[in-house]
Amino acid sequence: MYAHIPQPPHSAGATLPGFRAHIEPRQIPSTAESIEVDRAKWESQTYMTLPGSHVPQSTTDFVAIDQGNSSPKFIRISTWRVPSTLRLAEDLSIPIVTVIQPFADLDEREEPVPVVECGESGPARCEKCRGYVNPWCTWTTGGTRWKCNLCAHETRAREVEPEYFSALDANFTRLDYSERPELQKGTIDFDVSQSTSYWASNPLQHLNLANTLSGPTSSDAARKPEMIRYVFVLDTSNTSVLSGFLTSVCVALGSILFSRSSEDGSEATRACLPPGCSIALVTFDDALHFYDLSPNQVPPRQLVISDVDEPFLPLPPSALFVDPHQSRVVIESLLDHLQQTSLSPVVISQSCLGSALRASLAALAHIGGHIVSFVCTLPGLGPGQLVPLENSNHDQTLEDKKLYVPRDVEWNNLGEACADAGVGVTMFIAPTKFLDIASIGAVPSLTGGDMFFHWDFKPLRDGPIMESQLRRLVTRKTGYNCAVRVRASSGLRADQLIGNFHLPNPNTPTSGTLDSDQAFSTSFSHTATLPLHQHAFIQCAVLHTTADGRRRVRMINLALQVAELAGDVFRSADMDVVVAHFTPMKRMPTHKIFTIQEELTEQCSAILCSYRRTCAAASVQTQVPKYLDPDVRNYHRHKLLGASVRSTMYHIYPRMLAVHDLSDSIALPHPETGVIKMPSLMRGSHVFMQANGIYLIDNEELQVLWVGQSASPQLLLDLFGVDDIFKVDIRIMELPVLDTRFSKQVRNIIAQRCKERGGRVTKLLIARQNFDAAEIEFADMLMEDHNNAALAYPDCACDERRDSISPI
Repeated sequence: MYAHIPQPPHSAGATLPGFRAHIEPRQIPSTAESIEVDRAKWESQTYMTLPGSHVPQSTTDFVAIDQGNSSPKFIRISTWRVPSTLRLAEDLSIPIVTVIQPFADLDEREEPVPVVECGESGPARCEKCRGYVNPWCTWTTGGTRWKCNLCAHETRAREVEPEYFSALDANFTRLDYSERPELQKGTIDFDVSQSTSYWASNPLQHLNLANTLSGPTSSDAARKPEMIRYVFVLDTSNTSVLSGFLTSVCVALGSILFSRSSEDGSEATRACLPPGCSIALVTFDDALHFYDLSPNQVPPRQLVISDVDEPFLPLPPSALFVDPHQSRVVIESLLDHLQQTSLSPVVISQSCLGSALRASLAALAHIGGHIVSFVCTLPGLGPGQLVPLENSNHDQTLEDKKLYVPRDVEWNNLGEACADAGVGVTMFIAPTKFLDIASIGAVPSLTGGDMFFHWDFKPLRDGPIMESQLRRLVTRKTGYNCAVRVRASSGLRADQLIGNFHLPNPNTPTSGTLDSDQAFSTSFSHTATLPLHQHAFIQCAVLHTTADGRRRVRMINLALQVAELAGDVFRSADMDVVVAHFTPMKRMPTHKIFTIQEELTEQCSAILCSYRRTCAAASVQTQVPKYLDPDVRNYHRHKLLGASVRSTMYHIYPRMLAVHDLSDSIALPHPETGVIKMPSLMRGSHVFMQANGIYLIDNEELQVLWVGQSASPQLLLDLFGVDDIFKVDIRIMELPVLDTRFSKQVRNIIAQRCKERGGRVTKLLIARQNFDAAEIEFADMLMEDHNNAALAYPDCACDERRDSISPI
């Protein structure tokens, strides 16, 4: 019998003030156990979305049937029974907040979201609140009117479209009910491509780029929906070249743009851009480089813009964008040429990222699209130029909150201009030193773009990871030219929206792009008492253009029961949503980290105190990761602002598995169905680990495989191909492919996690007990331990219990 291990090397934690009571860790409520119980329940059940049923946790894979209420995959709320009054809500301290993921991926067993063609008149909408027709509306007066479930106003059907009229049967149901998906499903897509009133406007007066554009020049002109266009912006400065980042970018671009075969004739990579879309390539160092990629230009013609302070387009957008399949030879020759840049004796250490983004915006401003930039060097030239910060890693130099706002307002202005133009900006960042993500990261944060962070980029280690991220970026469902509107029924009001978007006005955020991995949160407050015997309603509309050039409205409807008892509210609470809402990274620009930690503790204590006062005893865990480097903090802040509830939970409480004692049937395909059953999770603490074990932990950004000193030589041989722990190669990027059951099981687990992330690969580290530096990374992800400037879970539970009892 092996004893439990001591806590591995880790970052410093906080100390518990006052008397420390002994708490047995196994008697404290377990996050991992809760996840496993919920997963076991829904493995054999189908979730029916009508109000009143128990909702699966965000960490559970389930199959939902839309019965007029949107699936929790699209929208989750902090409590599925809304407090009837403002006073009850305040007494319970549970915020009424939703986390909405409009384009969430569905299970392959689920029905796809229906599409309703609306013609030139558009979908039926309420005359008063402008809400959309949905399954919870009621039809009256023989079918000539419908009553809005949001504001109770009756809208005349003939005002919408004569063809939309239908008589009612004896149950006041439309005779064409079975032919109207919008009256049956909670989540629906209205296709409004033919209705010009839903087209995106042309905001040229904000951009001052009219002289560079072709197409409409009036700010009032509506822009006809077109297929998405991509501009790939590559950093060719000396740092990018020497680190191998530029070469890896060229390889990754080639793999997603073109299908390629391996030596044996099998398909090695598959082109994954939407068919028919067009691309442009721009490179930058101390100047801008544009390329004419026309099929007849071999090699491609290069146009250099040396005036980076006032960038402009040397070619009209119609000449910059090409179909990658028609111009394959030209593009491949350009990518090959860029990979040879490392052989050039010319050393250029400067970067004009702001100029490159401005010029790329000019190319897309007349239609919208997506800018994908690859950045390695601090921009020291052109608009938004920055200078290095001294002692940027130390909080004593600047106040915490100043590290999370742009140092130059140009980056905010650029982000807002991109969002207004319907252009999203994604950044792949590979710094070797301070890059000021607080400044340059404002652009993707305001435009709905993504951000991928590769510190100290190594081509062999990070190249395949970046390629998988880029592939996921262009294959996931993405809308551009997006506008969002959240409405609630009488008695509730949408107050604040939080996410990666621009807020030109408080009620209608806009973003250049919105994808299936992005989410945003909305808080609500009471404006009146809610009727107990009626439902409360929330409706979210996302107007967007799809990648294949269709203008649509993604409609999400949620009906909720109303409660007057505190116990009903707590029993229906979704604590995953509450945790996501409390994520402290969202308040970094305005608060110091210590203040955020104190406020978070007080909020959790208030909820626990309310629960103790009105229901029963309980425990709450709070741990706030405190990152040291400002760039790392800003990167995580951006990710958490737009993360789904599921991703947030797995980031805050990483999944941990004991892989050394897997049974013969776990993590292997079922012989009949082919389904792989995943092993159960374990609690994230060294208290539950043994020295003969092998453990895998995953926080959605990093996976660490920890190998105990006393691990069986046979297990090592089956997994690594060596039977001595000292011979295990910790530099491997992926596990060796061995024909052993144990090797197949562990590789299947890692592959399944990758599949759950849409094919996005994460970095894998090997940590041998008491030998490797990666053990610190592993120990810091054990969220129930004393680390990350936070208390251990037992100490935290003791402290929270003391704080929650004192006000009673």
